[in-house]
Amino acid sequence: MKITYLLTWGDEMGGTEMAAYTQAAHLAPRHDVEVLSVFRTRPEPFFASARQVKRRYLIDRTGPYERPERAGALGEDACRTLASLPSELIKPSWESTFDRLSDIELTAALGSLDSDVLVTTTPALMAAAAELTPARTATVHQEHRASQLRGVSGEPLLVYAPRIDALVSLTERTNDWFADSLGAAAPELVAIPNAVPDGFRPRSDLDGRTVVLAARMTPEKRLDHAISAFGRIAAEHPGWTMRIFGDGPQEVKLRRLVEGLGLHDRVELLGRSRQMEEEWAKASLCVLPSRNEAFPLVLLEVFAAGVPVVAYDIVTGPAEIVRHGVDGLLVPPGDIDSLAVAMDKLMGDDETRYAYGRAARQGVHERFSGQRITARWDELFERLVARRGRGSVERLAARADRTALRIAAGGTRSFSAAAPVSPLAASGDEQKAREMLLQAQDRTGRLIRSAGRLAELRDDITAQRMADLNLELAAQALEDGGVPYLLLRDTRSGHRVAVPVESRSRACEALAAAFQGAPVYAELIGPRGAAPGAMLAERLREAGDVAGLRVFKPVTSESRTLRYGPAYGCTVEFWAEEDGEDAADTAGAAALPETAGAVGTTGGSGAADSGSPEEAAGSAAGGAAGARAAASPRWRSAPRGTTLRGPRLPSLVPDATRRVGDRDYPTASAFTELLMWDVDFPVDAVYTWVDDSDPRWREKRARWTAAREAREAREAREGGGREADNGDVRFRNRDELRYSLRSLAMYAPWVRNIYVVTDDQVPDWLDTSVPGIRVVDHREIFADPSHLPTFNSHAIESQLHRIDGLSEHFLYLNDDVFLGQPLRPDAFFQSNGMARFFRSPTAVPPTGVTPDDEGYIAAGKNNRELLKRAFGRVATHGFLHAPHPLRRSVLEEIAERFPDEVAATAGSRFRAHTDLSVTSSLHHHYGYLTGRSVPSSISCAFVNAGRYDHHTVLTRLLAARSHGVFCIGDSADAEVPAPEQDRVLRAFLSAYFPVRSPYET
Repeated sequence: MKITYLLTWGDEMGGTEMAAYTQAAHLAPRHDVEVLSVFRTRPEPFFASARQVKRRYLIDRTGPYERPERAGALGEDACRTLASLPSELIKPSWESTFDRLSDIELTAALGSLDSDVLVTTTPALMAAAAELTPARTATVHQEHRASQLRGVSGEPLLVYAPRIDALVSLTERTNDWFADSLGAAAPELVAIPNAVPDGFRPRSDLDGRTVVLAARMTPEKRLDHAISAFGRIAAEHPGWTMRIFGDGPQEVKLRRLVEGLGLHDRVELLGRSRQMEEEWAKASLCVLPSRNEAFPLVLLEVFAAGVPVVAYDIVTGPAEIVRHGVDGLLVPPGDIDSLAVAMDKLMGDDETRYAYGRAARQGVHERFSGQRITARWDELFERLVARRGRGSVERLAARADRTALRIAAGGTRSFSAAAPVSPLAASGDEQKAREMLLQAQDRTGRLIRSAGRLAELRDDITAQRMADLNLELAAQALEDGGVPYLLLRDTRSGHRVAVPVESRSRACEALAAAFQGAPVYAELIGPRGAAPGAMLAERLREAGDVAGLRVFKPVTSESRTLRYGPAYGCTVEFWAEEDGEDAADTAGAAALPETAGAVGTTGGSGAADSGSPEEAAGSAAGGAAGARAAASPRWRSAPRGTTLRGPRLPSLVPDATRRVGDRDYPTASAFTELLMWDVDFPVDAVYTWVDDSDPRWREKRARWTAAREAREAREAREGGGREADNGDVRFRNRDELRYSLRSLAMYAPWVRNIYVVTDDQVPDWLDTSVPGIRVVDHREIFADPSHLPTFNSHAIESQLHRIDGLSEHFLYLNDDVFLGQPLRPDAFFQSNGMARFFRSPTAVPPTGVTPDDEGYIAAGKNNRELLKRAFGRVATHGFLHAPHPLRRSVLEEIAERFPDEVAATAGSRFRAHTDLSVTSSLHHHYGYLTGRSVPSSISCAFVNAGRYDHHTVLTRLLAARSHGVFCIGDSADAEVPAPEQDRVLRAFLSAYFPVRSPYET
């Protein structure tokens, strides 16, 4: 069998290159194996193992100019010209190193490839192979990174995967993400880890008292965490040093950190080394503090030398290699304190370190030997080649079907629906076996594996209901077990309860008993001894000494594109009593910093919390005076350094109840009080909407458009101007309103009433009998009915303050604006009534209105002139495409103060260059200048559905769910045809918001 491995640059130092050469060397004794590198970048490859493998190159970059390796007629000028042109085969955003010359050479080489199997090693190369490789060659992509975390460079993975024969991940975790994201469009999905390279490996005696790291000096590798952790314990281990091998853009920063910590004689930054086998043999401990890894080969090298490891338990990588408590220690990701504690344990306990080292060396050869891993590759290749030989027609037909299914599901050359990314590492072998048994025993058919865990399939739970359900599950279990608890107040997506630390064992017992045989999990918070991560709640008797537990029931949508995880879990915190003296020493200094840490972004489904440190402090302290700390015993949450940042409380004995969902929970009366930063006034929402497919509306618009054009023709003859842009794009209805309402129901359940302002239209799916929503016709709000009908959104917006029953504070949304995460009302309004606004970085041109200005630009300029006349100040910028927090009284005042300008805007039946943009701009500036609006910020994304490159953003939005709000707009000069835009938008929106709102029939 002839096997070709395709690399971008096979001469460089990197995990991808090392893995490819290792595999090639293992397969070479029984197959015809070659490595095809697109670029030659060194006279000799970095890895010595590469010199033992047959290699060939397409382009030589070692000389004065880039040129093909093959003999040909291209001269220097032609080569330089082609090398200067951007690639048309591979997008620069995927990999920027490719150019037009590499396009030509790749096309020639792959088009004439005579191999049985081609293995690509980057998503960009996979895309090229899918386009160029002959049908007879089986195409396999080996993904060397955590694909779900790649970002834009991973775009080809979901787009081109249906067109290849097999997609191989390094871990089951990444494999699961591909299965969730691709569904029926997936090729054969396989998880095969890297193998430890063959050959003699010197063994460490672990007596060198040296901590060794080897990594590129980039932010992703978090080498600063390792240095900081070492600095915290260095004084306790005077004989130990740290040696870091590698280089990169953070080298200067790291040297400054070393100097700043006074570790210049203890920490060495040594650059790259070609003899890392020898360096590992001198090591006594390895640390891997990376933010992201796929399957780090460095850990296999470390274990082969018999060196134990301390690593962050990130989404993929270390947990697949390190066996916690056997050959290393895993600690919560990003937790420097826990990293220091684990390092301290192994640096100070020779017996444990030696035992871990022996287990590491033995285990790595048993689990990841070249023979074992190569056998799995052999099996895959033989199966693919046999399939090609026996049923080539069926194989190519299946590939075509997969491609068709992806497109039918809304996929384009840039967009594919992606499953959300979970922050938790996968279950270990023992727990996975138990999960498989529970799934086999399930009789509902609704229990599946998703994100490496059991999850229930449901499309009917909103985010708030999920958080309430997890609280209900945890609280009922504690009550049934007779465990006292107190419901706290928080700004997070999930709820928190406090339990006395003396009841920790009883709490774990109660939860384990309640959820025996149930697909409910508990994420361990601040574990001491147990591995971090999540375990089935039925196993909580094994949890040991933990600071808390985040109890959650995983739920995923039928589409696999919405997942509720630990972000919506109920956190059970174990609080310890401290005497008055301890409380007095620490309350004033520590309470606020700890509390402030409670506000921020959570993990799980990527839900962002909104709120302020002051509110968190208020909700935690509940008005209990910190000055009384020394007067009586106080309770404090988990110690500093865990993920909990709870404050102190005078008592854990409840003296009040708080209602959440459909039941009451015991709490402290302080948590029932109205706090300084609570928004307690009603907030409504207003939409303006039109259905451009309605024949009556289209006929009406056509009639008035003809009249407008006739008037403009007369005015043109008389020297008049044209009205502003009024193209069809501004009226296109893609059912966005349905999904924007779903986003409100999902992430802003605090909205009181919703008003949909229309022109005698009602969406056929809208249930107007449901309390909380009302359709408002233009006739109800226009002060002058003669201005109707109108086709000008500026005109309609100028009359919104006239909606009957509208609250003083409300959000104005276009139907193409969506909430992407749980947001609280204080994301839009301050508790004193101030409306927030969100400035755009885009400036309004500092010129007068011109005939070429788009409508919103002309309106921004008119706003500027109006404000300059009234206040003597010049507005420079517009505002984000986000929900607009508005005050009804401000809009009324604008209408009263500028009656002529507002009336002219209301009277413009179509957009005109005399319009004001009242709600999306003028209100914010006017409110600020009159003391009723304040600048603020919000996580906001804008996607232009008419651009293919923006479709990639849609895929990332689905996977990360990282923005509080987003807008999906369009442009009149769109490159994407309207029908394709419609298909993509519906696919994306139904994937992001699969849960129906209560307003749908």
